[in-house]
Amino acid sequence: MAKYEFQTEVNQLLKLIIHSLYSNKDIFLREIVSNASDALDKLKYLTVSDEAYKNIKFEPRIDITFDEKDSVLTVQDSGIGMTDEDLTNNLGTIARSGTKAFMEQLTAEASKDSALIGQFGVGFYSAFMAAKKIDVYTRKAAGDGKIWHWSSDGTNSYEIEEVAADSAAAKKYGFDKPELTGSAIEMHLNDDSKEFASRWKIEELIKKYSDHIAFPIYLHYEQKKYDDKGKETGSESKIDQVNSASALWKRSKSELKEEDYNEFYKTFGHDGQDPLHYVHTHAEGTQEYTTLFFVPQTAPFDMYQADYKSGLKLYVKRVFITDDDRELLPSYLRFVRGIIDSEDLPLNVSREILQQNRILDNIKSASVKKLLSEFKKMGEAADKAKKVEADKRTDDDKKAIEKWEKFVRNFNRPMKEGLYSDYANRDEIAEIVRFKSTDASGTGDGNYTSFADYVQRMKPDQKSIFYISGSDEKNLRANPLVKAYTDKGFEVLIMDDDIDDIVIPGFGKYKNEFELKAVNRSGSDEDLGGDKEEAKKKEEEFKPVTEKIKKALGDKVKEVKLSKTLTGENPSCIVVDENDPSYQMIQMMKAMGQAGPDLKPILEVNGDHPIVARLKDTSDEAVIADISEVLFTQALMIAGMEVKEPAEFVKHLNNLLSK
Repeated sequence: MAKYEFQTEVNQLLKLIIHSLYSNKDIFLREIVSNASDALDKLKYLTVSDEAYKNIKFEPRIDITFDEKDSVLTVQDSGIGMTDEDLTNNLGTIARSGTKAFMEQLTAEASKDSALIGQFGVGFYSAFMAAKKIDVYTRKAAGDGKIWHWSSDGTNSYEIEEVAADSAAAKKYGFDKPELTGSAIEMHLNDDSKEFASRWKIEELIKKYSDHIAFPIYLHYEQKKYDDKGKETGSESKIDQVNSASALWKRSKSELKEEDYNEFYKTFGHDGQDPLHYVHTHAEGTQEYTTLFFVPQTAPFDMYQADYKSGLKLYVKRVFITDDDRELLPSYLRFVRGIIDSEDLPLNVSREILQQNRILDNIKSASVKKLLSEFKKMGEAADKAKKVEADKRTDDDKKAIEKWEKFVRNFNRPMKEGLYSDYANRDEIAEIVRFKSTDASGTGDGNYTSFADYVQRMKPDQKSIFYISGSDEKNLRANPLVKAYTDKGFEVLIMDDDIDDIVIPGFGKYKNEFELKAVNRSGSDEDLGGDKEEAKKKEEEFKPVTEKIKKALGDKVKEVKLSKTLTGENPSCIVVDENDPSYQMIQMMKAMGQAGPDLKPILEVNGDHPIVARLKDTSDEAVIADISEVLFTQALMIAGMEVKEPAEFVKHLNNLLSK
């Protein structure tokens, strides 16, 4: 046999599986059966869409056999099968980008890691939780007829050899018949896993995890025979179908229970947890289709990778078409898992046709609206429950709050992307996204508020929704500009997601009525009111001071102005010109390798502060330079912006302290 080394990431994964995840080993059979179902799905599609496969007699089945004496468990399918190259690509390599990030997420915490392994698409390796050695016998459909044998003990390497059709191994699994295709996964169980080579254990796991696999699963076993006196007289070979083999999504919602959906999701989504939410829809009329969508409890590990894997499968009349089309839902809903099954699309639909198909566009549009409607209801249910006094909340109230908090924690950020990218649905999305706030409802762990609630709390004459954006919530809350607004009774939304600086300026107005204004942009202070004539007079009075500071700072700032908002202990702050990109936006551009413009901020100073007042009566350029640098640098620090010359700042600060 030809010997090959596993890819480094596979080695790391196998070590973790073999040494750390024994406590959750039941899931290995679910993963192997799920892979068998995928192999049947692929062949079913090719037999109706590809001329090379149309002469194949498709007889889908999954057969499970076991040898109790030798502790061997085998799962065999009549699906697409593999060549020697497929074996290397599928079983010797993790052919996904983001592998390194995935490996870093594995923590040796059994319940968490076993779910991740399936989601990453490497469920085959979970068999090494129970098996000390695995042999795979396989023949590719519509191929050259060769039978291949893959073998590994889960250490550093695997072996591949061609097997003769008249060999004992080929005959054992029926590969001596040239028309038979598919794969047989033969698992030699380790000493701690012998229980899996028993009829009752296999039946229990299939009923629990794989009952909704849409192809028949047959269990082969020997049943002992007894005479009328109870004496054993022999045994007979029996084959029982052990799953219902019906597509759950095609069944009526009235005959399904929550646990049916939960167990189906765990198999479909390769997840050890129940879904956070599910939506089952059957549409009839001009178009007939069924959708079943799930929202997971936690964000998919690749949600922020450019080449994230779609969590949706497209079927036509229950024939699997693709699980690799990211156009089935908009990208901001990439965390949704599920199935779309159309009665109207052609079976031989190609990827190109899918991208411009009106039927699929209509299904997509209706599905997005349905999902957004469900998310909105989840938020409303949680908001209603939160209004009930904590000690009077029912279990349903508590569940509604917990469910929504999980949704916001995991999926609020991608939902914000929809404000920017999905113009047609931005009003609906605006009702779903949540923000931190200076109001009590948006302060503290797990507390967020909505645009709708903000508007309800607005002052009678208030026309704008105020916000501040940046990278650190604590710094933003401490920003003197925020205090200036809250002191006058205005609520400020705290936007500390990196995406906020892209999304919010493009969003514009909430309900086409309430403009969103950043408190750290020039001009926003007009909404704070005050005597304009008095402000103008004071500005003229302090013009010599601001000119001194501007001269000392030179090109470091675009402008120096007397602040209309700063009061008390805060001598200075940074604002950005309303036409300039924000500091966070520039940092994001640089992180993506783009040459962002150099930001020249506006420095605003508090004329009532003694440090600023000190500049009024001095012409000592050294003192002016020292104070100006300290005012500017401390304002940068409070705003969370980069201090390019910390040594220079320290020098000026020391000069002031020594005088």
